[in-house]
Amino acid sequence: MAEVVLKDGSKRSFADGCTLGEAVAQISNSLAKKVLVAKVNGNVTDLRMPLVNGSEVEFLTFDSQEGKNTLRHTASHIMAQAVRRLFKDVKIAIGPAIENGFYYDFDTEHRFTKDDFATIEAEMHKIVKENLPVTYEVISRDAALKLFGKERESYKVELIKELPAAATISVYRQGEFYDLCAGPHVMTTGQVKAFKLLSVAGAYWRGDEKNKMLQRIYGTAFEKQSQLDEYLKMREEAEKRDHRKLGKEMDLFSFHEEGPGFPFFHPKGMLLRQNLLAFWNELHDRYEYDQISTPIILNRQLWEQSGHWDHYRENMYFTTIDDAPYAIKPMNCPGGILVYKSNVHSYRDFPMRTAELGLVHRHELHGALHGLFRVRSFTQDDAHIFMLPSQMKQEITGVLDLFHEAYSAFGLEYHVELSTRPENSMGSDEIWELATKTLKEAIEEKGVPYQINEGDGAFYGPKLDFHVKDSIGRTWQCGTIQLDMLMPERFDMTYVGEDGQKHRPVMVHRACFGSIERFIGILVENYAGAFPVWLAPIQVKILPISEKHMAYAAELRKKFKKAGIRVELDESNEKIGYKIRKAQIEKVPYMAVIGDKEVEPARFPSATAPKVIWGHNVPMNSLRILKIFRIAVRGNIHKNKSCIGSSYFYVF
Repeated sequence: MAEVVLKDGSKRSFADGCTLGEAVAQISNSLAKKVLVAKVNGNVTDLRMPLVNGSEVEFLTFDSQEGKNTLRHTASHIMAQAVRRLFKDVKIAIGPAIENGFYYDFDTEHRFTKDDFATIEAEMHKIVKENLPVTYEVISRDAALKLFGKERESYKVELIKELPAAATISVYRQGEFYDLCAGPHVMTTGQVKAFKLLSVAGAYWRGDEKNKMLQRIYGTAFEKQSQLDEYLKMREEAEKRDHRKLGKEMDLFSFHEEGPGFPFFHPKGMLLRQNLLAFWNELHDRYEYDQISTPIILNRQLWEQSGHWDHYRENMYFTTIDDAPYAIKPMNCPGGILVYKSNVHSYRDFPMRTAELGLVHRHELHGALHGLFRVRSFTQDDAHIFMLPSQMKQEITGVLDLFHEAYSAFGLEYHVELSTRPENSMGSDEIWELATKTLKEAIEEKGVPYQINEGDGAFYGPKLDFHVKDSIGRTWQCGTIQLDMLMPERFDMTYVGEDGQKHRPVMVHRACFGSIERFIGILVENYAGAFPVWLAPIQVKILPISEKHMAYAAELRKKFKKAGIRVELDESNEKIGYKIRKAQIEKVPYMAVIGDKEVEPARFPSATAPKVIWGHNVPMNSLRILKIFRIAVRGNIHKNKSCIGSSYFYVF
């Protein structure tokens, strides 16, 4: 008999040789219909695998990320099988599950387009209807090379040859199709019912620009058609909100081949950026952070000392100065440490909160670049807190409060992941256990829900990652809190304690928005470009109907500028309808249309005046918003008597 411990702590016994799939059916038939994969002793495992006596077992449905990944991984194999049936010359590369979907890379003379998707999907539906059993087998290296060699699957042969000598080589089969794969997969192709192919793109083999360009077909799969329909609706809305498209329409930023992955911010984009940073500065001032600035180029010795040279070198850029090796910083923390070490510190100095809007550079593959979301240079809204060991929890709690206030200002909900020790890490087990325990206690005391993300911590310490949810339900990783007791050791950081002796401080690395550039991209898509008035690059656009109204409009612009309102005057010779449409595309909150009646002497105020302005409802929750309504045509402001909730519609 094989005895296992279930997630609820209960123990169950099963006959020797019983598989995980057979076991869950004995526990509950209804549960068995939903379960896609299992987690055994923390490792995701096929339901076709036999039970191991003494194991801890958790059965996972599509509600779990592991369940989603398993279903989508099988969907990628179904797509590859369909492509193989339809295009005989195709060679297959790799096809994993990814966030929200899957992909498979193909090498074929045929150039895939979206026009091919309907044909491929039809063949996939046939394979699903065939309800082919998905089987697993372990084979020898020689057998694997022979199996894939006879089909001239050169990419699979290359992967097999590079596997370690002791590696387990496994093959999954479904009908005539087989693939080199570690799994896991669902039991039959019939379980993959709701899927959709989404896009096709080029992708270098193994992500190396020196290798051949393959064709990558992306798709997604869900447990139910209703889930797929909901996702496709969200995706359609997301395409309308694409920050790259809106950024161009609103003249916020651009990218150029002369600097791929390096964003160029235009005047309006800089206004948006400055408004965001003004909010950031105010917030950090209230939470008592002192700002610093450190160089973007520092010598190799520093990066070796920090550990980045060994753990992050492939993502760094390098240069030579005075015949000595230097690196462009991918992180701000070593520079922040040097600032700390420039003075002698006492226990009375703690906690020390230093913030830096630091420009960092990280090497990203060209194919991975994606607007402001994935760039090669960005401004990290970093901060480093130096503290006594006894202050760890209270300081982390303070950061949690700051993050909550920051995200709430934009109406963003969030969830948190606690990322634990990775394989490639520094430090003792004791240090890691203490740091992880402290983060866990702090977030639990605040009552913030969180999930464990095993093995995804920084190489120097565990971390809390903050994932914000936007207006259409997508999540984005933004903030992070990293507790670090290793860097102080490597850099011999000290303070003088109450006993007059030197002691080691504790260090927290944290970033709220993560990247200013990326957060701007998130905000563009969250608001679909229609920013709150306090954040909008241009708050009011003045639209004269004809040339004879221009002088008055120009004088009005001066009054708005003097009042601190971000205003723009449309001086073009276009018709007023075109001007209005252009301002709408630019998502300007308010438009003041100036015609004959508006330039008449003593026209304002009057009972019929409020017809010259269009805009969004304005929430009265910011002092910045109040400022915008202190001046109007002839110096008077009028508030429409109607209101919706706590939001008022203002007109001139």
